[in-house]
Amino acid sequence: MGAEKEIIVAVELGSTAIRAIAGKRETDGIMQVLAIVQEEGVSCIRNGVVDNIDKTTAAISRVVKKLNEALNINTTRVYVGVSGQSLHAVKNHVTKTFEGKTLITAQMVESLRETNHGVIYPDAQIKEVVPQEYGLGTRTITDPVGVQSEQVEGRYLNIIARSSLSENIERCVHNAGLEVAGMPITPVCLADFLLTSNEKRSGCALVDIGAETTTIIVYTNKILRQLVVIPVGAADVTNDIASYNIDPEEAEMLKLTYGNAWQDEEQEDKSAKITLSHNRSIDATMLQEIVEARYEEIILNVWSRIKEHNDKILSGIVFTGGGSKIKNLLEAFKKHTDVDKQLRVAKGMPVNVTLAPTVQTGDRNIYSLIGILLKGDQNCVGEPPSAPREVQTELDFGMGKEEDVQPNKPATTEEEPAQETPTADTDPQPKAKQRSLGSRLKKFWGKVSEMLSEPEE
Repeated sequence: MGAEKEIIVAVELGSTAIRAIAGKRETDGIMQVLAIVQEEGVSCIRNGVVDNIDKTTAAISRVVKKLNEALNINTTRVYVGVSGQSLHAVKNHVTKTFEGKTLITAQMVESLRETNHGVIYPDAQIKEVVPQEYGLGTRTITDPVGVQSEQVEGRYLNIIARSSLSENIERCVHNAGLEVAGMPITPVCLADFLLTSNEKRSGCALVDIGAETTTIIVYTNKILRQLVVIPVGAADVTNDIASYNIDPEEAEMLKLTYGNAWQDEEQEDKSAKITLSHNRSIDATMLQEIVEARYEEIILNVWSRIKEHNDKILSGIVFTGGGSKIKNLLEAFKKHTDVDKQLRVAKGMPVNVTLAPTVQTGDRNIYSLIGILLKGDQNCVGEPPSAPREVQTELDFGMGKEEDVQPNKPATTEEEPAQETPTADTDPQPKAKQRSLGSRLKKFWGKVSEMLSEPEE
């Protein structure tokens, strides 16, 4: 495929599937998605974390191979999103006091950031630092450089995760024969993709209901204020249904087809039965109670993290993820909380992304995957491996070709039988055929000896 130097490749490690995507950034900045492939049912990622190194390595190898075959490229490096249950944000303050009023410089601000970066968290690493505001006495500003004060306080939001999270991802990618181009934080990528600049400025919360986790991220005044991952998701609803001796695949179908996050009692038909396989059935009311109970748990957990920002999220709450596809999710959120803000489920494709005609997304939720892709700024493909060149074993010692060396030979003896110099007409084996290095050298030096032993006339 042409213009390979412009292709970016990203991988998302999901609990239900591992996906890979390739895209090309056009001159106007718009990202064109060239191909999307996936491996489903890999069972190697749990709660967004690598659970099985070998299986994850194999799955990454397979999805990248599919991508290479689809686009006729040779992927050498990939961007991999970082997510998982251990990912969360922690606030930290760093203060510097002066003897008198002092002009705050960029070097002072950088010193505060370096001090914050040096904070050590038990069994965790800082993945990203988001500066909040700076405190100057009773004032709070976003840029303190050039302002006089006796004290400056840097306020930071440190996004941290378990130390092994990135280490295991890097190990799997390297074992798959690839390089890690970057590991952006998936929820931040998703928010940058789905939320507009106006929504971030006026305040907005993004709720990503995944299979095994639900991620909440909050922006106000265009600054990230909250990031937390709770260990419950849409797969828990499926597992609850499956606990009634129902096959997991059938339980997933029941959830998507008949499940509601909220249903008025007046609309319920308490006598209805839903037919299952093997001549079985389940009471529709019982199924609804199972689904509602688990979604109520998810909603209350989400609201407990968002309500402290309720008066500042003027643009409301945006829902995404596979779990947001359940019927009546927004109605359920309103019933279980006292939220008075606008609620919506993310749909469609933002204007900064286009899909190539051959890309089919189906009903897959690919927002996170595209968000990771948009963070890429390095070429991720190399030249396709070329066919190995034939090794030339003929040696040239600077004395001309073997046929050109024709010294006068002495009479042969019994110990050293005469050797005929093959010609193009008599040599039974073509000259292009390879000979062993040892025999070539022996023959060459034999001819040199014959020339040196020739008596002078």
